Amino acid sequence: MTLPALRRSMLGMSLLLTAAGFPAVAQSGISTETIAAPTQPNTILLPTADKLDHEVWHPSDMGRYAVRNVTRPTLTAFRPVGKPSPASVIIAPGGAFLGLEMDKEGWEVARWFANHGVTAFVLKYRTLPTPPDQKVFVAELDKMISGQKSVMAPPEDTPADALADGLAALRHVRANAAEYGIDPRRVGFMGFSAGGFLSRSVVEKGGTDRPDFVAPIYPNMSAMNVPADAPPMFVAIAADDFLLARQKGLPLLESYRAAGKSIEFHLFSAGGHGFGAGPAGTPAEGWLDLMYRWMRTQGLLGTEKK
Repeated sequence: MTLPALRRSMLGMSLLLTAAGFPAVAQSGISTETIAAPTQPNTILLPTADKLDHEVWHPSDMGRYAVRNVTRPTLTAFRPVGKPSPASVIIAPGGAFLGLEMDKEGWEVARWFANHGVTAFVLKYRTLPTPPDQKVFVAELDKMISGQKSVMAPPEDTPADALADGLAALRHVRANAAEYGIDPRRVGFMGFSAGGFLSRSVVEKGGTDRPDFVAPIYPNMSAMNVPADAPPMFVAIAADDFLLARQKGLPLLESYRAAGKSIEFHLFSAGGHGFGAGPAGTPAEGWLDLMYRWMRTQGLLGTEKK
């Protein structure tokens, strides 16, 4: 594992272990520099947006984009390449609800789906407030990770604002399905880490807005309240992900199965927390192909034989 990847994995682990009450294990390795917000074409502002913009963009590993202090949630559309599928998927990046890995767990994954004919939308949802100064933020993050008193901490579960943004995204996509050329009955929601927490929440608490399929990736693996009309679920996580150590057994899977709902689960032999689209040469390589095949076998892509 490269040094940036190691830092990223340890940061994600530290943030969520801290939230769970475990002793923290590492410093962040996050840059103290900020960068200008990138151009984001095909982006709309969601109606849940606050009046003031407080975003801070900074480099993630390998020059990728990350953002924090999101107060004005957006949805960015990635139109399909080639023959379009009627299915679409909303993608929620992770970041412990303190920030968002927009590049690695958002745009990169959206481009993959678009290149496979699936309309994708990256959700930039509201995050918890953190110090506006990047140097102060990194100092406080390091305090939090090392177990010292800090002005910030990740939540135990999905904050209300993030949930509201997820549901607003689902409503927007369905309301504009004709414009996007998609089926409003084949709208999925997937997310990574904290975005995986959000993916669970839009199923548990979404009511009539809940997605038609859901894919929490390295999410909270605890049991969930499975509604009677819960959609098919796809889950992927690495065997050495610390989130598995928080549970005895596989409560998420067990609760979905107990409710008689469809679930597909992939446990990779290694990969830690935060493998994103699955780096080449790792056990998680190609997991998006597995999800695509699952979508086809669920009858979501419109390419299934009659």
